[in-house]
Amino acid sequence: MDGLLAFWAETGLAHFSAGQALMMAVGGLLLYLAIVRGFEPLLLLPIGFGAVLANIPNAGFTEEGGLLYYAYHVGIETGVFPLLIFMGVGALTDFGALIANPKTLLLGAAAQFGIFATLIGAIALNLVPGFEFSLKDAAAIAIIGGADGPTAIFLASKLAPELLGAIAVAAYSYMALVPIIQPPIMRALTTPQERAIKMEQLREVSKQEKIIFPLMVLGLTILFLPAATPLVGMFCLGNLMRESGVVDRLSNTAQNELINIVTIFLGLAVGSKLSAAQFLRMETLGILVLGAIAFAIGTAAGVLMAKLMCKLSGGKVNPLIGAAGVSAVPMAARVANKVGLEANPHNYLLMHAMGPNVAGVLGSAVAAGILLAVLG
Repeated sequence: MDGLLAFWAETGLAHFSAGQALMMAVGGLLLYLAIVRGFEPLLLLPIGFGAVLANIPNAGFTEEGGLLYYAYHVGIETGVFPLLIFMGVGALTDFGALIANPKTLLLGAAAQFGIFATLIGAIALNLVPGFEFSLKDAAAIAIIGGADGPTAIFLASKLAPELLGAIAVAAYSYMALVPIIQPPIMRALTTPQERAIKMEQLREVSKQEKIIFPLMVLGLTILFLPAATPLVGMFCLGNLMRESGVVDRLSNTAQNELINIVTIFLGLAVGSKLSAAQFLRMETLGILVLGAIAFAIGTAAGVLMAKLMCKLSGGKVNPLIGAAGVSAVPMAARVANKVGLEANPHNYLLMHAMGPNVAGVLGSAVAAGILLAVLG
């Protein structure tokens, strides 16, 4: 009998709590969204599985000596995983559209307005009973508006590690929902005539320009915002490897094997923070709501800036490309192209939208650098 009792004491059934079961269900929901719905599967699948593993009683995954414990402390707490992801994204990015039309840099900057508007909103939410966000918490939540998962994880790990799980899930969920969230905002802020504007074909960009650009971006960052150099520097390194043409093996590794391996462990490490004790709190609801608001404001700000550019250029800029200023690459650019084609079947905006889209990646990294410099 004692043996049976000892065996029962070691089973999961004897130690399951309602919170753990609920968080396993949340992990299951993330797996469903990734596998069945196809929402950001590369991240939501390992995050969902990590959430399931983190809530297994007595398994020790998140305790010292466990796999998820080391994945988090080695990769997330140090900031290494998000930085390696940024290097891979840089190696995948073509700055040609931005170099050919540098004015679109303003659209990437305008879309970051959602970050700073939500920073104020998160602080204001403290007036509601049950919410207690510090200034650092508010900054980590606000970066969701940039629609850049690695940047959100990097900043949250530095400013609000206890909110990392909720912030990462919100960031990647809203990135996956770009085709649902953005079109209504784009249509509400533009007229059918504006959406049908056909833009001139972009000029050819030389190899020399593509090589000089990441070096110039890095140089400006070093001079004016050194706090952003970890993110921007790794991004520029990846892009330089791509454009130089002399290290194809390194570029291909950064684009494929390295970014894939890091993505697996990044997702598991983020999932490890989705324990019942850390996720099932009132603050999580606030993070999800504020993240959606940040994303919507960022989209709207980009469209409004593009409308202004349209007026100033005499109708040569389609305002839809402003929505691509958020850094969900290349999803936001594809959405802008799709909405443009609905208004004009011969209106191909994809390459024009890629300019503000890659500018948004730089913009979110710079915004994170500003918040880190002020609050870190």
